[in-house]
Amino acid sequence: MIKIVYDIKIYREVLKDIIKTDDVVVELGCHVGKSTEIIANLSPQGKIISLDKSPESLGAMEALMEKHSQLEFMEGDVRLHETLEDVAKKIERCDILSVDLGGGYHPDTTFKVFFIWSSTLKPRDTIIRNRGLLDFVQSSSTQEIMESKRGWLESSGDDGIPKRLKELKMWSTRL
Repeated sequence: MIKIVYDIKIYREVLKDIIKTDDVVVELGCHVGKSTEIIANLSPQGKIISLDKSPESLGAMEALMEKHSQLEFMEGDVRLHETLEDVAKKIERCDILSVDLGGGYHPDTTFKVFFIWSSTLKPRDTIIRNRGLLDFVQSSSTQEIMESKRGWLESSGDDGIPKRLKELKMWSTRL
């Protein structure tokens, strides 16, 4: 299942609905760990890898790791393939992929990150928090039906993951 939401309260409610006690959760965009703490409480026998590149994350996430032994924080840019490779080496499976990269900003980057990470890790469930993607999905219509029952796009998940997407390297916050 793939869920797209924007409201942080709904995002956290969906986390509560889908996470099991022994799940392996990869959280992209943990910031200071408010949702991470919910995830850690929901999966006490699992493994949680939370990532963020924000300088504000480190202290807050270190404090959370002291309280939750199943939690590992990685400071890194989730747009980089090296970051994905590092995470993939640490886990044998991914049950939940949680993507919250700014909530309302950069739906194109959020989708690319989701696509590459989910195609590689093949999670059971994915939740994405992004206003632009939610608006796009709710505003679109089509006669075609493509449906994925898992947390990744089954219709294209075996097409192969590109080694590099140049546009991820070109993304800039300066504009």
